[in-house]
Amino acid sequence: MQPAADATVFIVDDDVGVRDALAWLLRSRRLLSSTFGSAEEFEAMLLGGFQPAQPCCLLLDVRMPGMSGLALFEQLVERGLQQVMPVIFLTGHADVPTAVDMVKRGAFDFCEKPFSDNALVDRIEEALRRSAEVQASQREKGVLQHRLAELTERERDVMRLVARGLPNKLIADQLAISVRTVEVHRARVFDKMEVKSAVELANLLRDL
Repeated sequence: MQPAADATVFIVDDDVGVRDALAWLLRSRRLLSSTFGSAEEFEAMLLGGFQPAQPCCLLLDVRMPGMSGLALFEQLVERGLQQVMPVIFLTGHADVPTAVDMVKRGAFDFCEKPFSDNALVDRIEEALRRSAEVQASQREKGVLQHRLAELTERERDVMRLVARGLPNKLIADQLAISVRTVEVHRARVFDKMEVKSAVELANLLRDL
């Protein structure tokens, strides 16, 4: 499956030759890119309130003057962006152990210079697919959170017990309400949460 047409690959490298070569490579594979000559430039975009709205990934040089790629990655981790915007480190041989450590901390991968064009593009496409999956999951959770917010306090009480598999009679006993009232709240919960069964409701809540 090809990445979405609006997916973007961010490139952060202080070497203009590397940036241009990577941008050309991506254009040849019909992938959009946006280049930055320093980690500070990319940081400025983050500080400006950037939030990924489309699939994206980051090609990040480890060693750069000023802020290093590692320091920038730490900022992405602090903002919780390393999953929605997977990071592929571009490293020299001496930086490989460091890059491996970053992968353990949540980076998507690393590519050692000089890298194979085909291998790098394959990993970029995988990173963009990961980004799309994470963004889709976040949107779905946002929708579910909105549905939950529409429930009344009593409906939430009923929902929790329904999701645990309790029958209406036991729910009524635990909440000190009538079975008929439980039935009404149960129907409203199913309607607002857009589910048709207690099992489906339980699965939905578990995903959250």
